[in-house]
Amino acid sequence: MKNIRLLVMVEAAFFAAFAMILDFLPSIKLSPAISISFAMVPIFILAFRRGMLAGILAGFLWGLLQVMLGDATILTPTQFLIEYFIAFASVGFAGLLSPFIQKSFANGRKKVALTWGVAAVFVGSMARYFWHFLAGVIFWGDYAPKGTSPLVYSFIANGTTFVGAFVFCAIVLAVILASAPRLVQAETVTLKNLKKAS
Repeated sequence: MKNIRLLVMVEAAFFAAFAMILDFLPSIKLSPAISISFAMVPIFILAFRRGMLAGILAGFLWGLLQVMLGDATILTPTQFLIEYFIAFASVGFAGLLSPFIQKSFANGRKKVALTWGVAAVFVGSMARYFWHFLAGVIFWGDYAPKGTSPLVYSFIANGTTFVGAFVFCAIVLAVILASAPRLVQAETVTLKNLKKAS
């Protein structure tokens, strides 16, 4: 059991680092406040592979890396906590649908697995951008164009980013799930398998 936990933690660190690398790649910039990338894909893969808690851990580590590598904009301690720890960790909520993805693949129902995968990307993306939207209303309202309410400004900026990131990540993951489903299928370690290995 300890070996499995260690493996999951190692995978979480690896996928968080991979997400950080993807974050450094050029993204689609629609404005200074709106950019779209597929950096969440590694976190989704781990969430599909290992479940929600592993995805949350990887997302948390990704947020920590953002801060450590100086890729964070910090206005207040609360904004910092919301946007770089809670929001990034929330991507892991995609793992809520992991059992359905795993079961569909196990039963040879690839199209159903793809559908669940897209739904999981939606859940994880929505969970993350809810927090960014909230932070936008509370902390970034002063940056809204004159005459635009912070609510509308945050909804447009974060709503556009959410839709773009969801679509981008869903396409990339659909290709991955269709061509390399084993990447998201964690081998189930049973007592029988452990006895064989020992």
